[in-house]
Parts: sequence; C-alpha cells; structure tokens
Amino acid sequence: MTARYKPYKGPAAGWGALRSVGLAWLDSKQPIKNLRAMLKTNQHGGFDCPGCAWGDSAESAHIKFCENGAKAVNWEATGRAVGADFFARHSVSQLREQSDYWLEYQGRLTEPMRYDRASDHYVPVSWEQAFALIASHLNALESPHQAEFYTSGRASNEAAFLYQLFVRTLGTNNFPDCSNMCHEASGVALDACLGTGKGSVTLADFALADGIFIFGQNPGTNHPRMLEPLKEAVKRGAQVVCFNPLRERGLERFQHPQNPLEMLSNTSSPLNTAFFRPALGGDMAALRGIAKCLWDWEQQALEQGAPAVFDRGFLAEHCHGVESYLALLDDSPWDQITQQSGLSRDEIEQAAQRYRRCERVIICWAMGITQHHHAVATIQEIAHLQMLRGQLGKPGAGLCPVRGHSNVQGDRTMGINERPSGALLDAIERQFAIAVPRQQGHNTVEAINAMLAGQVKVFVALGGNFAQATPDTPRTHQALQRCQLTVQISTKLNRSHLTPGRDALILPCLGRTDIDIQASGPQAVSVEDSFSMIHASYGQLPPLSAQMRSEPAIIAGMAQATLGNRPVQWSELTDDYARIRELISATIPGFENFNQRLAQPGGFHLANPVNSLTWNTPAGKASFSANPLPKVLLHERVLATGQTPDLILQTLRSHDQYNTTIYGLNDRYRGVQGTREVLFINALDIQRLGFVPGQKVDLVALWDDGVDRRVKGFTLLEFDVPPGQAAAYYPETNPLVALDSYGKGSFTPASKFIAVRLEASVADTANQINLALQ
Repeated sequence: MTARYKPYKGPAAGWGALRSVGLAWLDSKQPIKNLRAMLKTNQHGGFDCPGCAWGDSAESAHIKFCENGAKAVNWEATGRAVGADFFARHSVSQLREQSDYWLEYQGRLTEPMRYDRASDHYVPVSWEQAFALIASHLNALESPHQAEFYTSGRASNEAAFLYQLFVRTLGTNNFPDCSNMCHEASGVALDACLGTGKGSVTLADFALADGIFIFGQNPGTNHPRMLEPLKEAVKRGAQVVCFNPLRERGLERFQHPQNPLEMLSNTSSPLNTAFFRPALGGDMAALRGIAKCLWDWEQQALEQGAPAVFDRGFLAEHCHGVESYLALLDDSPWDQITQQSGLSRDEIEQAAQRYRRCERVIICWAMGITQHHHAVATIQEIAHLQMLRGQLGKPGAGLCPVRGHSNVQGDRTMGINERPSGALLDAIERQFAIAVPRQQGHNTVEAINAMLAGQVKVFVALGGNFAQATPDTPRTHQALQRCQLTVQISTKLNRSHLTPGRDALILPCLGRTDIDIQASGPQAVSVEDSFSMIHASYGQLPPLSAQMRSEPAIIAGMAQATLGNRPVQWSELTDDYARIRELISATIPGFENFNQRLAQPGGFHLANPVNSLTWNTPAGKASFSANPLPKVLLHERVLATGQTPDLILQTLRSHDQYNTTIYGLNDRYRGVQGTREVLFINALDIQRLGFVPGQKVDLVALWDDGVDRRVKGFTLLEFDVPPGQAAAYYPETNPLVALDSYGKGSFTPASKFIAVRLEASVADTANQINLALQ
C-alpha cells in the first residue's frame, strides 16, 4: 500500500465509519456469519463486545456496536486459520521479519503448538502433553515466585477467578497485568482518596450531568460509543469541556451513523463547548489552577456573604485534610501553574467558571492522564476538585476513569492483583481451606526486571501481547527469552510467540465471539464494564477448530496437571461455568446470587461505596492529599544526561488499532494511509530542528543509563501539534520508554512524556509519504 497523507475534514463516525465497518466485514472471509454475529453484539443473549469497556445502554436497539467494535468482532471472527501447516512453512526467524499487522492478519490459531528450537519451527503438541509440560516446569521450581502469570483485560470473570485460584494455590501473587500499563494510577489514586479504586458513575449519570469534563482521552478512536452521550449533553445545554494537546476529531464533531437525517444531509453535531490544549504532563497544573480559582472565589464569597462556591457541608462532614490542601492552593504560584500547564491564567479561569456554573459534574480521563510520572497525584487532583464541590455520591456527578479492555476492571475484581487486599486473601482461605501467599507479587515492570535478572523461569500469559505491549521492547524480548518456559494462551499469532523461552507453547483459545460448549452445553461468561455493570456473554459462531479450548478449560487443564484435585475438582468446574460463578458468589463481595442476577437483561450493578458516601480510607472520610506540583516536568534521569530534548513525545493509537492489535495501516481521523512510521510534529519544530516535511528521522530517547533507545525511519508529518510536542503510534515507539520510566506509586510506564532528540535517518527514503494535500 502506498503511504500518503490527506487531512481529514469530516466528523467522527458517519459515512467513514460505515465504509470502514463494511470493509472489515467483507475482509473477515465469512461475512454472512459475521453479520448475524455483529447484530448480537452487546445484546441480551448475545456476546459482549471484545473491544472497549464502555457500558451498554438499557434501551433496546438493533445495533449496539460502534465502528471499532465491529472491527474487533470481524478481526476475531475471521475465516482465516493458522495451524500446523502454517508453522511448517514459516520458521520463527522468518516470522520475526513480518509486521505486527501481518502476523495477526493470518488468522485464528487453531491447534496447540510447541517450539522446536532445533528446527526453529513450532510443531504440533497434544493438549495433554502441553499441560504435562507446564506442570513439570512449575513443580520443578525452587519457589513458586519463580513464575509469572500475566493477564489480558479480555479474560472473562470466570477465567480470571480460576486463574488467580490456581496461581495462589501454587503459592505466589505474581500477577503482572495489563492494568499495570494503563489505569493502575487511577486505582492507586482513587483508593487513597476515596477508599475504592473504581469510578463512581454509571452510564445513566451522563444523561443527568450538566457538566462533563474530559482529560487526556480520545473517545472517537478508543471509546466511540461515548460520542453519543457527549453529543446529547451538548444538545441539552450541558458543558462538555475537553483538555487534550491534540484536537482529536472524536472530541469535536459527530455524525451518528444511525441518524438518517444527519447521514442524508451530511451534517454533524458538536461534541464540546470548550477545548483547552495543555502541555504534555501539564494537566495537574491546570487542575490545580482551576481549584485555586474556586478557592479564591470561595474566600470572596465568605467575605461578602455571597452564596458558597464550595460544598461546605460535604467538606465538613465527609472530608479529611481540607485545610492542608487549601494551604497548598495558596502556596501554588500562578507563574508555575501557567508555565507547567501550558495554559494562560485567563484560559484556566474560563475553565473554572464553566465548572463553577455546573451543579452535576462528571470528570472523565484515560491514558493521557495515567501514563505520566506524576499520574497518581494528577488523578488525586481530579478527585480533590470534585470533593471541593461535593460532586460525589449524587446522580449525574462523579469520577469516570474510562478503561480500555472489555474486562480489565472485572479481572481486578476477581482477584488478579499482585498486591491483593487482606480481605480478599482471607475470603479465599475461608472458602477453599488453603493457605495463600501474603507476600506482594510482581507487577509488569517488576516482572520484566525479575526475568532479566534470571529470577523467573516460567512465564504464562492469559491473552494479550506482552512482548509488544510493554515498555523498553528489546529488553522485554530479552527477558522472555531468558525463561525456561513461556506459555501464550492466544486467539491470534503475535510478536510474543516469536520471543520464546528455551521451551515455549502456544495454546489456542476461544474468543468472545466463539460458541463455548462444555459437558453441560453452551456456556456464558461474564464481564464487568467501566461502570461496574456485570453482563453475560454468549458466543455466537462455531469455532474454526475442535482443538481450540476456552480459557477456563485451559486454566483448569494446567491446574489439574500441576495441582491435582487441589483445592477443587477443576474439570467439574469447567463442565458448567455456573459452578465457577457459585464459588465467585461465595468468595467475592457483591456477587451474591451471581447466576440468578446474571440472567437479568442488562445484568446487574456492583454498588460503589462512594455513592452511599461510605469512605473505606484510614480516616473514614474522603481524604485530600497535599501533593506539590512537580518542580520540573522532565524526569531527573533525563536531566542527568545533560542534554536538552528536541521534543516531548506521546505515544498513541491509530484509528485502525485497538491496543497492540493493528486492524490496518490507516488512521482516518489523522489523514494517514498506508503507514504507521510517522511522527506528528509542529511545522515550527521541523524548521527549528533543521529538517523538512517528509524527511525520515530516527527518534532517540534521553535517559541516563547508557542504553541506546532508538526507533528508525519515521517520516516527519506536519500536524497541528503544540510546539515542543510530538506524537507517534505505539507499539512501534514502545522501545523508547525506559523500563525505569514509570509513574510514582503506580509503576505505569510514562508513555505520554518521553524526552527525545531527532537524528536524520539513513533508512531507505523510497517510500516517503506523498505530502500533497489531495
């Protein structure tokens, strides 16, 4: 495909979305089957979308999926298959030369395979042999802490519960998880402030809010079903205020594909009432500035006997540490706030006035906030802002971390947590009469370091693409290859399969779209969305191969081979998933009568204590934290290099992508076609650095450990990026993120703030982008 750039001037969704869905549908190689399946997406009796974790409306509708959801369904439900004949034709070394897109495009994995190092090929292995191999490695470990058990956010609640029970019975809490790389900072921050790490709103709250503030999020690409609530909010007169360095199309205008009038007239609706463009890493300062404005106005109101700006009753009854935080507001100088935020004082005051006028405010955020060194403090600043005005515990208001994978929140609820609570461990011990480990386990960064140090011999991945999703990519690959055994439970071929340990297995699992038949008949699994709604999901399509197994069945097989019938009869549980849910009901709070409640249309809601004004914090109240603003945004280890960065880089998704899954080489909303190796950069920066548009450059990260972190041959693309900033796609730029560059208190990779310098590339320039604005 020829690489080219053509600025996109249309709205989000609309005709472009319909065309994209149609192409994905036809390319699936089984369009008629997939059309029937797509119509069952997010429907009662159907399956939960394998894409994002945005919630489903209670209203009935024939179509309850978005463009990216349709891509996810058709990508998973392809008619293309990858089996023994494919691996016989391609060695691992040959496959490493292919792109991530090409690897997954080959189709669904259909039979278990074992890596044969002598031939450099994967060869067939029976399920029984695979389970026996896993058991032999695990049982030979000197300590269970020499194994790591990774989890992707698409695993079901049933699979996650069995997985954590298997691993804790084995004797470790080593659960590196995809949430470590995205919203870990949200959980850490909210738990400290409010006593729970989850968001407090439901989808119904969006229809009641008169203010929706969005920080560091691109819903048009990452959560397209969010666009309709935003459009409706603007239409009814609510404030929708966006903070994002890039003017993402999914934050500007929306053309609803199911609205005949908009489609036929080619019109669209606005998605915001105000748009502010902070500096990368400057959101905390912007929030501090808004809070400082409110505090100034509150003091004036007190002096003048005017109506209060703060919710004084809420602060007095429900909050701890208020005075220390207000003193911090006084001590935060405006010149530091404006310098770090990248916004003028006037802009911050405008945002504060819009916030002040609202009675019911929801604040949303995503990885533009969480993937920074000071992310935990920034999210606490979001919570503090809501606490000042009592925007918690009432309809139409609250906090909304918008999560990615469709069950990343549910996995954590089920116990996938390297730092589990004592209450969870106590409940497991009571229910199963076993002693479980109390030692904290490894998160993702710690797991990679442990593998590099030779402290880990076995790595098991329940879904995902660990090799590409993680930071410092070459070091992660090296870490995996130092293991004695790597096990990948996967639906499709990806880069992680090509970084095997000394021994390696690929175990093909069913996806969300596949019919799952066990001894008692077709099975449902359950998932939890961003709003703590628990839904049932029933696969709709026959699996491509009888050798594919469900995730619960694979976990049970590993556990049975390793532990025998301890502490449960594993095979009996997977005969009927209702039995797994009975154990969840008896172990996890909030899941009482799980099977009965799951059968209800729409599922059921897990109550959040915040909404009953219950605070499970040490103080028994919502707690303020007096976090000073960073002295400088550049990390000390960047400063230690003695170099001044050319740019600050953020990594992001294309519109043809979901996490590390690349659906295609186009990014419609940013106008890029046929390539992913581009650097979005301001025209002034191209000139300042002595380059020309279309030139190819290498990106070199600044960090003080002497490692050359470099990605090569990226084409400079003049784009509406604030000066001094730049953006590029991940996972291609994950090699630039040092393993030690992570959030304080969260260990989340700081992928949204990478100090880089540019060097002219010696890469082949024959395929440069055609920059003609066609």
